Amino acid sequence: MSLYKWALAALGFATVTGSVSVASAAPATPIQTMAGPIQISGNVYHRSVCGRAGLQPQMARCHAHVVTDSRGMIRFGKSVTANALNAPSGYGAADLRNAYKVTGSGSSTVTVAVVDAYGYPNAERDLGTYRAQYGLPACTTANGCFRKVNQSGGTTYPAMDTGWAQETALDLDMVSAMCPNCHILLVQASTASYSALATAENTAARLGAHVISNSYGGGESGSSYYEGAYNHPGIAITVSSGDDGYGVQFPASSPHVTAVGGTTLKRASNTRGWAETVWRGAGSGCSGYYAKPTWQKDGLCARRTVADVAAVADPYSGVAVYGPTSSTASAWMIFGGTSVAAPLVAGIYGVNGGSVSFGHDPYNHLTSLFDVTSGSNGSCGGSYLCTGAAAYDGPSGLGTPNGPTAF
Repeated sequence: MSLYKWALAALGFATVTGSVSVASAAPATPIQTMAGPIQISGNVYHRSVCGRAGLQPQMARCHAHVVTDSRGMIRFGKSVTANALNAPSGYGAADLRNAYKVTGSGSSTVTVAVVDAYGYPNAERDLGTYRAQYGLPACTTANGCFRKVNQSGGTTYPAMDTGWAQETALDLDMVSAMCPNCHILLVQASTASYSALATAENTAARLGAHVISNSYGGGESGSSYYEGAYNHPGIAITVSSGDDGYGVQFPASSPHVTAVGGTTLKRASNTRGWAETVWRGAGSGCSGYYAKPTWQKDGLCARRTVADVAAVADPYSGVAVYGPTSSTASAWMIFGGTSVAAPLVAGIYGVNGGSVSFGHDPYNHLTSLFDVTSGSNGSCGGSYLCTGAAAYDGPSGLGTPNGPTAF
């Protein structure tokens, strides 16, 4: 057995051999971007799908990591001969709902918006494949469940970027896993600039989203001009904390969002059936720009502390996603990054109806969270800002969902 397959087997994932299951897609003109460097977590190789090459100030990069081989080539998660025993590798919808004790399915009266950059022509089709695999109800334009718009709310969509489209597939799948009855609104920003993403964020709010998921970030410098786009009272807004370890990114540092850190999630023989530690890639720390919310009481940060809560993010304990591998093909893949955690928590907000007082709600429901007390994402003098600790810590915040009550 290969080292990669051994690592997945140790986590309880299925591994298969054979050809990759791909589906044809409508022609598109992709934007060429450089993927991130190859990394390794628990003997599993992975890389960011949105690289840092050419990233300018006030530009965001997505926080999704795809599992690869040692050369950085995507490890596909399912062979072409589908059958009942040939499930995709990685945690599926039932695994995630069990791990976070979510039993409700939400309501069609609640809309969860996903904001991402660039286009994804086959978003609806690929989402349908994911939902069918896990027995989730169809979510289509025809039945009113799925809607896709550009950053202004129109239907002239931006050009495709494969990496960002993979991020979008991950987001749509995680929202679906946690809130299968929620309606989904996909808002596609023209570029990954703070300006375009802020416009998309405001459009999501204007079009009636109850929850908005954001899985991207960048430097705080110059971000204050756009921070107001994440200030929508009564709308739950989740933001991934980052995938570079200790350090703060915007818009997770906005005091008006729920900043979502990351964990390694493994099956366990305890009462819960699962155990979690801090993922070393999860972003955390003290904002250099934004004031501390009144509901945040930790002592080492004079300003806003990241994160508030967390969920699975380590590619070693990655999730199954069906999405694009190019402008013309799609397949099952395995993903990690705090880009898993943010839409997962957004889906749980959806189950609970989406009403929120910014990031305040989890701070009033500490008993409805699983405390994460071990692991580290970097060096900060051994403090809670980068190390798992009882009650609150930076990388996992107050903890991970134990049902929807905290949200």
